[in-house]
Amino acid sequence: MGYAVTPQNSPVEICHFHGLQQPGPNCSSSKCSIVKVSTSHITCLIKCSRRSHSCLLWRVDDGSEKVVFSSRCGGLQGSVCIDRDESDQDEWRSSENHNPFVKRKFKEQISSKKLLNSLMSTLDGPFVRNNEETNNDILQKFCSNGKLNDASRLIEIMARQNQIPHFPSCINLVRGFLKVNELDKAAKVLQVMVMSGGIPDNITYNMMVRGLCKRGRIKSAIDLLEDMSLSGCPPDVITYNTIIRFMSDNGIIDQAVGFWKDQLRKGCPPYLITYTILIELVCKHYGTVRAMEVLQDIASEGCYPDIVTYNSLLNFNCKHGKYEDAALVIYNIISHGMEPNAITYNTLIHSLCNHGYWDEVDEILSIMKETSHPPTVVTYNILINGLCKYGLLDHAINFLDEMVSQNCSPDIVTYNTLLGALSKEQMMEEALQLFQFLGGSSCSPGLITYNTVIDGLTRSGDMKKAMWLYDQMLKNGICPDDITHRCLVWGFCRADQVEGAIEILRVMAERKHRVGNSAYKMVIHGLCESGKV
Repeated sequence: MGYAVTPQNSPVEICHFHGLQQPGPNCSSSKCSIVKVSTSHITCLIKCSRRSHSCLLWRVDDGSEKVVFSSRCGGLQGSVCIDRDESDQDEWRSSENHNPFVKRKFKEQISSKKLLNSLMSTLDGPFVRNNEETNNDILQKFCSNGKLNDASRLIEIMARQNQIPHFPSCINLVRGFLKVNELDKAAKVLQVMVMSGGIPDNITYNMMVRGLCKRGRIKSAIDLLEDMSLSGCPPDVITYNTIIRFMSDNGIIDQAVGFWKDQLRKGCPPYLITYTILIELVCKHYGTVRAMEVLQDIASEGCYPDIVTYNSLLNFNCKHGKYEDAALVIYNIISHGMEPNAITYNTLIHSLCNHGYWDEVDEILSIMKETSHPPTVVTYNILINGLCKYGLLDHAINFLDEMVSQNCSPDIVTYNTLLGALSKEQMMEEALQLFQFLGGSSCSPGLITYNTVIDGLTRSGDMKKAMWLYDQMLKNGICPDDITHRCLVWGFCRADQVEGAIEILRVMAERKHRVGNSAYKMVIHGLCESGKV
């Protein structure tokens, strides 16, 4: 039996023929088999055939058999297959039986496969032999003990074994990986969970979206939105807000606008909170005029602004003193058939009070009184606070009288604001009168109220009235705090009544209130001055 071998790049043939007679050009298919081989490694093939080779017998689909010469040459990455006819079987089996090397090689390959499987089994540990319930019990213990990597590896093994992991544990694992910034590991667990039929919740998905955005992978975060919908957990307002805010932080506001419009076209609910945040960001980066243009643009997608959106724009402009832009917002409110509400007016009054524009404040108040949104207790509190900051206590008290006359009952914020201003101006007689009036009203003085008046009395040196108020405080069931006691310590020290200060320090120690170094210094200084050290 002889062979003629030629390789592949110039298509040649390998002829397997019988006997010693050389095959001629008309070699019949019954006498020889033809196989295409590569010519690029002809030299290597010849050299390797002289060194060592092995021959394996393989069955194929058509019932014939192939012998594979497997070369150990690194330059030839593959084997040469030679088809054989049925008439060759006896001869090949005979030659095979006389080649123990072939059998040994075949056994080595099977042993290698078994070794690989054994190695994988060893790496996977006992988990591969456990049933689904047992592995899930182990998974829950891993998660409870914070063994994130072990839990992740177990989930991978369960997936290979077609076992369904415990979904709550998967959710906890995803959140755990996200908290330690292991985003890729979290994504793998999330994918296994979804492919196993689990439905993650919005909190988990939103954490994933936030993690992607923090890494600058905003496109991946947007792609995740579609996965959310397909998994049965559609994005919510927090999801959209997160993406829009991160787009803004990266200076791609136009893309944020396009993203929101695209979501609206896909059937996303027109969340006004998301819409308002987007408009605020546009206003912040590009100004009010551009924000108004975006309002009109998004309205064409069926998402219309309401008074809340306009009030947000108004608040932004008023905080920055941009009153021309604020006027533009008011104009758009009215031109779209909407009416400013109490929040609109209060926003304007608050800004105008902070800048001391009292004439404009009076004008806004007059307009409010003519509309269906008259001044509220919030409006008056804004006015009184602004006037007190500018030291205009007479005007502030006048507004208090106006409140009462308009059947607008003052609240504790109103009284605390006025008491704080009176105490600051050392008008303690007026402050005590107002305090007495407060006691007879529907509002009861609280801890802040007592502390405000006690601080004013100690600053004025009237420790007798301060301690009287302190006793009233205890009698009414209001527990003094460390601020109360510090005010009294400082007051006693200023009034050269060190014994009183020491007594308050004892009370503070009993109540475990924090005593600052300055209080101790004042007491020590007072003791030194009185020669009692």
